[in-house]
Amino acid sequence: MSSEKPIVHVIDDDEAVREVLAFQLGSAGIDVKTHDSAAKFLKIVPTVQADCIITDVRMPDLSGIDLLRRLRELQVAVPVIVITAHGDIPLAVEAMRIGAIDFLEKPFADEVLLASVRSALDRGDRDRKRQAERTSIQSKLTGLSNRERDVLDGLVAGRPNKQIAYELGISARTIENYRANLMMKMQATSLSDLVRMALIAGILDSNADAASGQTT
Repeated sequence: MSSEKPIVHVIDDDEAVREVLAFQLGSAGIDVKTHDSAAKFLKIVPTVQADCIITDVRMPDLSGIDLLRRLRELQVAVPVIVITAHGDIPLAVEAMRIGAIDFLEKPFADEVLLASVRSALDRGDRDRKRQAERTSIQSKLTGLSNRERDVLDGLVAGRPNKQIAYELGISARTIENYRANLMMKMQATSLSDLVRMALIAGILDSNADAASGQTT
């Protein structure tokens, strides 16, 4: 996880629920911040560390569904767990459809809550690492020359050096030089490493889409 201790934000208009969840999570060594409304939380969300959100699906001002929609609009990528009563299962399913990663049906046991929160924190940590890697790869891509990028596109599309050379109208030896340069700039240890980077950056998908659009 990140170097900072993860923080879980509990949003519920019921003070008793907030206190119980804070106690359960706090007893497990998890830092908790509580909020009595989604509207109030949304006002501060850009300025606070949030590694997981637990929210009731039914609240008087903004519901858990409304909160999820606003978080998506604000591009706040935080794992959200929804708390629901038995009759609110359709709402919980809708919440998961628009971004919640789990829902807890009342009443739930301590171990169920802790398992869900720990899973959310692990997922959030993986997502942050993936985004950091994607950003690093995209930064390296900007350092490639146009010709190096052409060679990269050919390599990740599975074309051999000779075919890339033919398509670009240059020699196979020149392709080898470009390939060596781009491998160095991308800090790739092998062709498979380069392909993995292309997948993370979305290059491989966009190339496949372009190729499929050209076939008739």
